[in-house]
Amino acid sequence: MASSFLSFSLLFLAVYTAAGRINTLITDQYTLLHFIAVYTADGFRNFFLYRCLFNSSELNDIEFILSWYFNKLEITRFSSSLGKFVGYTEFGVKQADHFNNLPAYLSRMRAAKTRYCKPNSDIWYQEFLTKSVQPYVVLYSTTPPAGKHPAMLVCSVFDFYPKRIRVSWTRDGQEVSSDVTSTDELADADWYYQVHSHLEYTPRSGEKISCVVEHASLNKPLVTDWDPSLPESERNKIAIGVSGLILGLILCLAGFIYYRRKARGQSTWT
Repeated sequence: MASSFLSFSLLFLAVYTAAGRINTLITDQYTLLHFIAVYTADGFRNFFLYRCLFNSSELNDIEFILSWYFNKLEITRFSSSLGKFVGYTEFGVKQADHFNNLPAYLSRMRAAKTRYCKPNSDIWYQEFLTKSVQPYVVLYSTTPPAGKHPAMLVCSVFDFYPKRIRVSWTRDGQEVSSDVTSTDELADADWYYQVHSHLEYTPRSGEKISCVVEHASLNKPLVTDWDPSLPESERNKIAIGVSGLILGLILCLAGFIYYRRKARGQSTWT
């Protein structure tokens, strides 16, 4: 399975009062990786956002991004994937051209992925991405919408982490690719996720239908077979209903016997 994706971000805020001060500190913005600089301002705010994006600890799977914002608007960005600065406003384009013509500074930005992101991604990947939570599966039948099949199964997968997961169906050992619909991974707002997969099908005698879940937390696929017999809750409802019916018949029979005996007694004394 594909490895999970993690975005690792550090925010460094710097606020300045004069254009000259901005240019002085921006030239040495790489040092902001090591501290936060805050200055008084008269309503204007500039800040830099450094991000390391990675889906593994391999250097090729890491991207270093530096974004320069002015009053919440991103004006300039450096991306290690492009290897240069790009401007998003008129002023940002000028700044990007300026930085791209500073070979020494541009070289330091290009090296940031190796010098900064790589060692941090090794730590974060071990501390967070290797942590996982196994899902649990609920498999049940439901009434299908108007369609070409009379039956529908739902495979609901709950409380798993990380997000990426694969849910598939097999019928007599063969993967089913048609008449299957699935939701996206839905966040539970508690770091866990859930997903639901639906299979429309026409029942056949003796067949075996299974929901197969593949996830980073599992050493092997989690296979849940569909049991066409009634679930325990339904069996309990039927048992309670039958018991109530039998009790009602017994009470009716007892009442009938009591009535007959009372009727015979009255006719004898008459």
